[in-house]
Amino acid sequence: MLTLDNILTDRGSRYAVSGAPCASETEAKSLLKTLKKQKKFAKATHNTWGLLLGSGPIKNDDGETGAGNVILRMLERDEIRDHLVIVTRWYGGKHLGGDRFRHVQTAVRAYLDAADLTSTDCP
Repeated sequence: MLTLDNILTDRGSRYAVSGAPCASETEAKSLLKTLKKQKKFAKATHNTWGLLLGSGPIKNDDGETGAGNVILRMLERDEIRDHLVIVTRWYGGKHLGGDRFRHVQTAVRAYLDAADLTSTDCP
């Protein structure tokens, strides 16, 4: 599993992003469990994830309402299937409002670039 730690901080909240190839919801839950074996990820406020499978999209907001949909939209737009992406947030004490969705997008984009999953072809 590839993990990019401390990719951004805003008003005390910190973000990380992780992911790996994944073929089922069961495997996704197993990968999340593996990530949470690291104490800091187990103590995170939110471990939001999304996954596109042939059977359809699967997500878990983990209390960060709407964040799973942001991840799914980005995976759909780049046509990335069978790959789990987990965005982790440690709440910093101040509400971020709509900025939290932009931060999820930033985290997912950083992961897709680092994992070389983005298309470099021009339209």
